[in-house]
Amino acid sequence: MAHNRLTALRAMVLTFKHDPFHTDPAESYTFYPDGLVVIQDGKIRSVSAYSCAAVVDIEVIEYPNCVITAGFIDCHVHYPQTQMIGAFGEHLLEWLNQYTFIAEQQFSDKNHAKNVAALFLRELLRAGTTTAAVYCTVHPQSVEAFFEESTRFNTRMIAGKVLMDRNAPEALLDSAQTGYQESQRLLQKWHGNGRQLYCITPRFAPTSSEEQLAAAGRLWQENPGTYMQTHLCETTDEIAWVKQLFPSKKNYLDVYAHAGLTGPRAIFGHAVHMTEEDFCQCHQTGSALAHCPTSNLFLGSGLFQLFTAKKSSRPVRTGLGTDLGAGTSFSQLQTLSDAYKVSALNGTQLTALHAFYMATAGGAQALYLEDKIGKVAAGYEADLVVLDLASSPLIDFRMKYTHDFVEKLFVLMTLGDDRCVRATYVAGERVYDRSRNDPFSYATKNQ
Repeated sequence: MAHNRLTALRAMVLTFKHDPFHTDPAESYTFYPDGLVVIQDGKIRSVSAYSCAAVVDIEVIEYPNCVITAGFIDCHVHYPQTQMIGAFGEHLLEWLNQYTFIAEQQFSDKNHAKNVAALFLRELLRAGTTTAAVYCTVHPQSVEAFFEESTRFNTRMIAGKVLMDRNAPEALLDSAQTGYQESQRLLQKWHGNGRQLYCITPRFAPTSSEEQLAAAGRLWQENPGTYMQTHLCETTDEIAWVKQLFPSKKNYLDVYAHAGLTGPRAIFGHAVHMTEEDFCQCHQTGSALAHCPTSNLFLGSGLFQLFTAKKSSRPVRTGLGTDLGAGTSFSQLQTLSDAYKVSALNGTQLTALHAFYMATAGGAQALYLEDKIGKVAAGYEADLVVLDLASSPLIDFRMKYTHDFVEKLFVLMTLGDDRCVRATYVAGERVYDRSRNDPFSYATKNQ
């Protein structure tokens, strides 16, 4: 897509103007049955009904029977675990030792990291995900490989080197000092380099000493605008282990708070077993949670209390995470399907509007990027996904029996997967097109 040239996408258009958890869901969104999204210089110039648009001298790409939304946002995912997705039969702590730590040792080889990063980024884009908060491994070269590949696609990604100085195989350990120094070097190179953003990444409290957590907290405070991601309250066994390892701390979240690891741009994955005090602390500090329903179901970790987290009196910023490889799909549509089931088991009802908000504008809010991505609106970065409402015979058939657009969205999130993604746009460039023999052939920039 040439610079300065106007290009427009014609299809149905969905975007959110309010949080449906806190307002009437029916008033939370804007929908154009026949819309036009005009793109220039990587950003959205205008969004309107097609009938109201002046399309003289504008190339219009038409997507019949499709809906354009903001690109999906994945708030918690491990790219090195792509090679062990669907690993059988363990709960979290055993699963880490039996599968994860073995797989991650291979990322000392940068060529291996590059190969996995290349597949990972393409699978994200195939699923319509344009931004993700990504865990690399303890190896700096795993971070270099990831950001280099992200730069090829110009995707807005958040990622960082994992910090671990105990309770893991020797080959995966750093120290408080080396972890700080390596993270600082990577941060200085990559944070704000194009669309790349750096995230200080202690894996979780049990694999970092108090000294390392404190060093991570110092590094984060020294570099405003960077991110911090880790895991929190995923399983009851993990919580009990944290209590043993940090007996002087009040609870799991308190371990991070004492190290200076709560606040804006902190992203806590899972948060399944949270107390009211925990939710209040996240609200007060501006810390975000990443709901990972597919992973929590797969490992039997428990049911995240989404509507409790989003309680209007003290709402917590909450996004959606696939959590590969405990999560079993790159697709946020499939993740939303599991989020609906988790919500139902909690006695609550996750509507399609709640769900699509979480996967787009809600995720952007969780990542403090709500002024840049997550909406199909003028001035926003043109990260977009085009969803096909007839991507399979079953979906096509089922859509004929829907009563309104919101029901169509619900069918998409309960029956859909990456096959629903007709095209993915990153900063206005069409980087994925399902209809081509080589669906990534458009993504030639910087390659």
